[in-house]
Amino acid sequence: MDFLTLIQVLDSTVRLATPLLLACLAGLFSERAGIFDIGLEGKMLMAAFFSAAVAATTGNVWLGLLAGIASSLVLSGLHGLASITFRGNQLISGVAINFLAAGMTVLIAQDWFQQGGRTPSLFSGGRFEPLNLPFADALADVPVLGPIYSELLSGHSVLVYLAFLAVPATAWILFGTRFGLRLRAVGENPAAVDTAGVSVVGLRYAAVMICGLLCGIAGAYLATALQAGFVKDMTAGRGFIALAALIFAKWRPWHALGACLLFGLLQAVALRFQNIEIGTFVIPVQMMDALPYILTVVILAGFVGKAVPPKAGGEPYVKER
Repeated sequence: MDFLTLIQVLDSTVRLATPLLLACLAGLFSERAGIFDIGLEGKMLMAAFFSAAVAATTGNVWLGLLAGIASSLVLSGLHGLASITFRGNQLISGVAINFLAAGMTVLIAQDWFQQGGRTPSLFSGGRFEPLNLPFADALADVPVLGPIYSELLSGHSVLVYLAFLAVPATAWILFGTRFGLRLRAVGENPAAVDTAGVSVVGLRYAAVMICGLLCGIAGAYLATALQAGFVKDMTAGRGFIALAALIFAKWRPWHALGACLLFGLLQAVALRFQNIEIGTFVIPVQMMDALPYILTVVILAGFVGKAVPPKAGGEPYVKER
């Protein structure tokens, strides 16, 4: 593999890791507050559809982004209502959101556009265009550093840069602010937070809404930046991969970045190299495509070490009278 090919693989890694990173950070906020959310997949899918549908209808990608975020927030509100207000089973609520999104997106798309459950292809104005960083073209011919800056760091959409900036922002919010301290305390010992006079319900709803916001951006990125429109089940298990990355990272923001980049790299390698030869043995493309999902199963099965979730995770809080 030459240097330019390596840069191209890493460039694809960044693009493919972006929706995983946003969804992973979304789950991080929710689960740190004690609300398990396996509905990340459904919220991303719903956001992908509405962002593409509105962008195709209006020709404005920013309106599409707002529509995607709004649809994801609605599903987050439903999840919060079921698991926080009515103290229902959080896992079942998440599964219901995934099924709801999978069915509704195709049904509405078929009724709206009559294109077999997909949206029309998006063109300029309806998609996020790549941003060229300052001096990217001028530095392109500089050995080593030039291609890294012009090809790897430059040329991504605004949502890619937003996703990577969200990592230090998340770390600062969770570990450097009073809100973050309370949010983490709610996931560990909600009774102590309640005793201190802080609303457990309010904090958990705030975490669920932040989760919806980030999932909305992730879904919009899939349909309006990574691809040019919505197709059925286009999230392709990314919500579950993000959950695996979250467990792999042990609910820490910077570790989540590394885990998502690892999954993105596996996807990029599978797309770039159809068959990999190791001596006389050839790894088929189907094996490479399955690698991210195999790693997901390995992580969820606990083969990467013990990951201890927040102590109050998955448990509804009942206020003592």
